[in-house]
Amino acid sequence: MKSKRRGNNIKYPRVIILVSLLLFCLMIFRVIDLGLSKKIDGINIKNLASQRTTRTDVVSAKRGSIYSSNGEVLAQNVSSYKLIAYLDPKRTTDKKKPQHVVNKDETAEKLAPILGMEKEEVLKYLNKENIYQTEFGSKGKGLNELTKKKIENLNLSGLDFIESFKRYYPKGDFSSYTVGYAKNENDESSTIKGEMGIEKQYDTILKGENGYTSYQKDLKGYKISNTPVMKKDAIQGKDIYLTIDSNIQFFIEQALNNADKDFDWEFFHITILDAKSGAVLGTATSPSFDPNKRDISNYLDMLVASPYEPGSTMKTFTYMAAMENGVYNGNETYKSGVYVTNDGTEIGDWNRGGWGIISYDKGYAMSSNVGVINIINKHMSSVMLRQYFKKLGFGKKTGIELPNESRGNLEFKYETEVYNAGFGQGITTTPIQNVKAMTPLTNDGMLLEPFIVSKIVNSETGEVDLENKREEIERVASTNTVNKMIQLMDDCVNGDGNTGSGYKINGEELIGKTGTAQIANTKGGGYLDGKEDIISSFSGIYPKSDPQIIIYASVKRPTAGSQKPISNAIKEIVTNISKYYGNSDSAESSIEIKDYKLPSLVNKKIDAVKLFLDSRQIKYIIIGNGEKVIKQSPNKNNVITTNDIVFLITNDANITVPDVVGLSSKVANDLLKKLGLKVKLEGVGYVTEQSVSQSTPITEGMEIILKLAPKYNVE
Repeated sequence: MKSKRRGNNIKYPRVIILVSLLLFCLMIFRVIDLGLSKKIDGINIKNLASQRTTRTDVVSAKRGSIYSSNGEVLAQNVSSYKLIAYLDPKRTTDKKKPQHVVNKDETAEKLAPILGMEKEEVLKYLNKENIYQTEFGSKGKGLNELTKKKIENLNLSGLDFIESFKRYYPKGDFSSYTVGYAKNENDESSTIKGEMGIEKQYDTILKGENGYTSYQKDLKGYKISNTPVMKKDAIQGKDIYLTIDSNIQFFIEQALNNADKDFDWEFFHITILDAKSGAVLGTATSPSFDPNKRDISNYLDMLVASPYEPGSTMKTFTYMAAMENGVYNGNETYKSGVYVTNDGTEIGDWNRGGWGIISYDKGYAMSSNVGVINIINKHMSSVMLRQYFKKLGFGKKTGIELPNESRGNLEFKYETEVYNAGFGQGITTTPIQNVKAMTPLTNDGMLLEPFIVSKIVNSETGEVDLENKREEIERVASTNTVNKMIQLMDDCVNGDGNTGSGYKINGEELIGKTGTAQIANTKGGGYLDGKEDIISSFSGIYPKSDPQIIIYASVKRPTAGSQKPISNAIKEIVTNISKYYGNSDSAESSIEIKDYKLPSLVNKKIDAVKLFLDSRQIKYIIIGNGEKVIKQSPNKNNVITTNDIVFLITNDANITVPDVVGLSSKVANDLLKKLGLKVKLEGVGYVTEQSVSQSTPITEGMEIILKLAPKYNVE
């Protein structure tokens, strides 16, 4: 009997069929969506694909350099190398030219002394297993060209270098707080970031802007031929030239080092300003640091960022305030010694016994606190004093091109506070504010803006993008006030037995005002009363007859509370500057210094001009063998002294290069530039050698290199 065979008749539930159709439709919709959409789950598909097939190489911008006004490099980029060793034998395809470390023991033995490591320490890195390459820790990083060359000369297989850049400061501990420092953001990064000083303030300008090269790559990372290359050139960092004169900076640093041999202090700061332009010629603080090592104990630049009570140097500005308000009579007298305020507070002179009945003029020379109190009490008000201090720039930032500048504190209200402010206690100022406030005394009453950046230069084209020059703010003092203050400052230093007598230099015209401020007690209020719990200071001008520099110095907690560290340093600096500017040939001069207003010597016979200058004991240098003067320097109506040098260029058709050996770099540089030469200075100090010999005919575009050496030590 045959059985009937049933067919494969499977029935699916309707729900399953509907779900399947729905899923199919969703898949179709997703495919269409993927095909048409630019973004999936917030990701740009085109960009993602491009990134997987595109390689972009960064073209690093070179950080700009920082120069002194003399063109000396203060900060620059140098190559830095990281040593690596290839350990994988598969890297070698030709046994005659091994590309990995073959003899690890020999490699370790030869590398160790160069890297400053023990042989066993090097072997630990070389004996690592199952790695392609190895590094050598911190001692294998930051290698310079010399070390790299030593390692290359070993001719060891499997060694290589990864190049990056780091910041280098050729002069080390020199103008450190001004220049500051910059460093690589991390060990693997070639990006250098400014952390302090000019490096920080102008970080964006110095670092430039990186470029890139972008192209399509294959699976092995190589460029696919005939595909476009996108390229953006790097914009190189710009160079910054400071107003710092390397020679004057050297004088300051040398004086601080010399003072350090005989005295101790918490800090010692000196700043020198160009009296006619407001440019900072030099500034330094001890203790300092080497930006290559960054051995920093204090990250605040004393010039701008750490205000303190200035003491009696403020008396200069209190006296100026009285004069400008028409209430000063220098012959008026008062009783010195101790003054008792309305609330019974006793405020005394440094000599509490006083000097009897003295004039206000004498009170300035003796730095009498009681004299200042009497001027304020009898003739002024707190409003008059505050307004004039503010007019001079105290209580606000100068805007100088340095980071973290402080405005100081100019708050005083009650009777005792007003009197204290008049002689520099209870208020705080910065050195840059103090030198700024002195500029009216060297510019017939005109207040100048101080600056420390001379120019910013495009490092690729040489074009000057920015140049700072003398900037006048406003006239804050009359000629009578200026002349009177010059007289008082002269008497303070050069008069007999006055407080500034320790700063007197025979044969030089240094004038100024001393200061001593007690240090505030931060724990219990009032002031500390220890002998060394003071800040001594000096604010001066040189030379009196034709001011060239303003100088300010302060020292905190000097040994035995002495002014000696400052007076020794200032006298050394001024003597050296006098030589450098050609004002004198020796530290002391037996010839009486006189000043003259220089007439026009142009178009006059050379013999007559020589007779005129010789009769007045004025030094001069004649350029050329002509019979008549066609150019002179300084120009007519400039006030010069018998220590100055006058340059006379004659009508000789064949002007030749003069002999400048023995001249200071400043004098030689000025002279050669007037003759149309391009001057390059190497070193600091006086000219010891010139690249173009004397009597060589001057041609257009001629450049001369002057080699310099210091000869500044004062016996």
